[in-house]
Amino acid sequence: MANLESSLDRRRPEALAVLRIVTALLFLSHGLSKLFGFPPGFTPEAMTLPWIAGVLEVVGGILFLIGFQTRLVAFVLSGLMAAAYFIAHAPQGFHPLVNQGELAMLYCFVFLFFVFAGAGVWSVDSARAAPSSRFAFR
Repeated sequence: MANLESSLDRRRPEALAVLRIVTALLFLSHGLSKLFGFPPGFTPEAMTLPWIAGVLEVVGGILFLIGFQTRLVAFVLSGLMAAAYFIAHAPQGFHPLVNQGELAMLYCFVFLFFVFAGAGVWSVDSARAAPSSRFAFR
């Protein structure tokens, strides 16, 4: 059992990077849908709160995907998702399953986790921190 835990612990940096990348791609799709209608979904009018959220989702999603300024971006996106929950979902009811806010809440806490965890490997932040290993994937 200790062997399994040791083996899994060695892959923690890659697992963190995969979580960051998948989260960013899924989050980015929400913004692309709002701003460009792809994939098809809700397209808000320009300069409204949902449109501004779409801009933050696209720009923040791309920065989060490549792992650039990850802690700062994650902090902003966590706040965006908290605001989305309390503005759009909480007025519809207390429980996240009832008000359909579970995704906003989940994104909020995943981004909050990355505020503390950082980008991990396979990121611009990681490459900038260790120039000698700029193109090395661990």
